[in-house]
Amino acid sequence: MLIDGKLCASVDGAEFDNRSPATGRVLGVTAAASAADMDRAIAAARRAFDDTDWSTNRELRKRCLAQLQSALESEKEDLREELVAEVGCPVMSTGDAQLEWPLADSLRYPSRLIDEFDWERTLDGGRLFGDRNVRTVVKEPVGVVAAITPSNYPIEVILNKLGPALATGNTVVLKPDPNTPWNATRIGRLVAEQTDIPPGVLNVVPTPDNAVAGLLATDPRVDLVSFTGSTAVGKQLMRDGADTMKRMLLELGGKSALIVLDDANPAHIVGGAVGVCVHAGQACALTTRLVIHESLYPEALAAITAAYQAVPVGDPALPGTFVGPVVSAAQKKRVLDACDQARRDGAEILVGGDSFEDVPDYLAGGHFVQPTVIIGVDPRSAIAQQEIFGPVLVVLPFRDDEEAIRIANDSAYGLAGAVLSGSLERGTAVARRIRTGSIGVNGGMFYGADAPFGGYKSSGVGRQCGIEGFGQYLETKTLAFRTPRQS
Repeated sequence: MLIDGKLCASVDGAEFDNRSPATGRVLGVTAAASAADMDRAIAAARRAFDDTDWSTNRELRKRCLAQLQSALESEKEDLREELVAEVGCPVMSTGDAQLEWPLADSLRYPSRLIDEFDWERTLDGGRLFGDRNVRTVVKEPVGVVAAITPSNYPIEVILNKLGPALATGNTVVLKPDPNTPWNATRIGRLVAEQTDIPPGVLNVVPTPDNAVAGLLATDPRVDLVSFTGSTAVGKQLMRDGADTMKRMLLELGGKSALIVLDDANPAHIVGGAVGVCVHAGQACALTTRLVIHESLYPEALAAITAAYQAVPVGDPALPGTFVGPVVSAAQKKRVLDACDQARRDGAEILVGGDSFEDVPDYLAGGHFVQPTVIIGVDPRSAIAQQEIFGPVLVVLPFRDDEEAIRIANDSAYGLAGAVLSGSLERGTAVARRIRTGSIGVNGGMFYGADAPFGGYKSSGVGRQCGIEGFGQYLETKTLAFRTPRQS
């Protein structure tokens, strides 16, 4: 762990196993934080915020972020190998959102904003009893940030939390997912060994104990919880943080729709549908509901089924693998249970819906799920409403644009989505009516450190990235000055 500038074991020496999703075997061990360790980390972050100049020294913050950027780049290939091993993501995915994209921009963009952001602005104060009244709006860091990150895209999420949180002058306690802790502990080591980040500014505290992690939501010394993960946990964090009025930045689940209008190019449908299998379906923004016009349904369904049967599943370290394992045995069971429930609800599984067993002996302990296509689904059924987090596509036909919009919006979630249309104008008009935080038209990609990302409804509170995400880590103060009238 990293606590108060020092790399350390837990106070009681406890450790937990880090297991490979692809083989089930133990990769190694990680320090398991106790309640006492979490207390030390929170105290260190509080002290670093209150007693050092980190919150006000913008030049120091820029220098330190640049040092961390260089340190990460110096170990990029080790980090890539580590991600494949502990996350189970196919190595091909590290060329984009798993590693290369966030490494390119997630620290650089907020670091650039340190110079470009409007930290203060002056308002017209007019006159006050004949004297001059001056009002200044000042942006200040929130304080101590608890960053709680998931297992599916850990580096991407961690860097997109650390970048703006540190750039704005906050101190951080980072609690990574216990299924994938090493990318975070690597960052902790790099901070300690290769940067001038002062002790306590960043603390990395892995733990498999939910009670220990929960202290971040209840401790009054923590000012903001920045969480990416399930909606259920996000709601619990809101409840736990209510007594101390914690600020919450929550990027939660999704059940996004890919709407295929009747004038869409059929050649583009299969690619959008197979995209659900990226990282074995473990991405909150994936369009796991294919809402397709009935005129395109039969032909598209045949092509999608064939594509799902042919998607390469297996060892994530091999360059040709598209679908690796899900992260754990528990997650595999959740995916298969959801497919079984769909069967009981009367849906038809065209392909998949079971374990994927056609793997070499060395992967026999891995958590592989067959890419799955489900039809005959009631749009209100569990499989069409609940986030599965596996390579599972639900196909829903519609008759006209109004029905497509109604199906897409009939969800507790509102994180992302996509529209395919032969007319950009028509596709954009439909996209504007979808109640979701991000949406692409005809393959448009909304991802980027400069683009705010987050959801409507149960998909979250606030936005990560962009100017809006930068502002999530800031408080606003209005200063008013009365100066005597000049004679």
